Amino acid sequence: MATLLQTRQEPASWRDYLELTKPRVVLLMLITSLVGMFLATRAGVPWTVLLFGNLGIGLCAGGAAAVNHVVDRRIDSIMARTYKRPVTAGRVSPVAALLFAAVLALMGLILLLTFTNELAAWLTLASLLGYAVLYTGFLKRATPQNIVIGGLAGAAPPLLGWVAVTGHISAEPLLLVLIIFAWTPPHFWALAIHRKAEYAKADIPMLPVTHGEHYTKVHILLYTLIMFAVTLLPYAIHMSGALYLGCALVLGGRFLHWAWVLYRDSQPHAAINTFKYSIWYLFLLFIALLADHYLLLNL
Repeated sequence: MATLLQTRQEPASWRDYLELTKPRVVLLMLITSLVGMFLATRAGVPWTVLLFGNLGIGLCAGGAAAVNHVVDRRIDSIMARTYKRPVTAGRVSPVAALLFAAVLALMGLILLLTFTNELAAWLTLASLLGYAVLYTGFLKRATPQNIVIGGLAGAAPPLLGWVAVTGHISAEPLLLVLIIFAWTPPHFWALAIHRKAEYAKADIPMLPVTHGEHYTKVHILLYTLIMFAVTLLPYAIHMSGALYLGCALVLGGRFLHWAWVLYRDSQPHAAINTFKYSIWYLFLLFIALLADHYLLLNL
């Protein structure tokens, strides 16, 4: 594994530029944005908003991810899962990556301003800056609570989707934001435990590095309990029905199981397994929200 930034060895391909956008992360964000759009209306989402709204949000998210590649290139060169990234490996220069990020963000904002509304565009811009500047540029290196504070930017997509359709903010999309906000710490801290040695080597103050694994496991369990309670609120406020409630209970119970296994250290590889499950958890929970929404419409 390379420990220093590598020199440019081969020309960049389109796959390198696609990797800059972190497509898997953006895909999960777009699923939550899409659900936010459909939950916002009973009349159906206009196809222009559905297509160009999500495309605009995705382009802005990809632009923020490309900035992350540039800012974190020293850290990425130390960590086993990231040292081959395009900027770190020298296939894409930092300047080219930043120009690519700027083009993506500009295109995304133009699409949002043209096909949705100004509030959706400016909220998306705020989310982009929150992740690319506040979290990546400052919080990540400043405090072990980085992922808690900076998690708000990553929690914004369902609100962005809702606002793209309605043009205003209301309690329901903020609740969806709160679900992702509460999900983020146990999701990311599980990975941080698995990669503790690498974060320590990179001098990044992740919670397991600064406070130890036991402390982090306790907080993963506590945040999972908070998340579980928050996910029941859509049913409590009659935003969703019995289908969603059942799925939330089953999925949340499984998440609590993994958090408890991790806390007790009762299975090997519990940290990375908790992290992997957390991704499926969020995907399935939002799919359940969407399915329940259309079930209610048909009753």
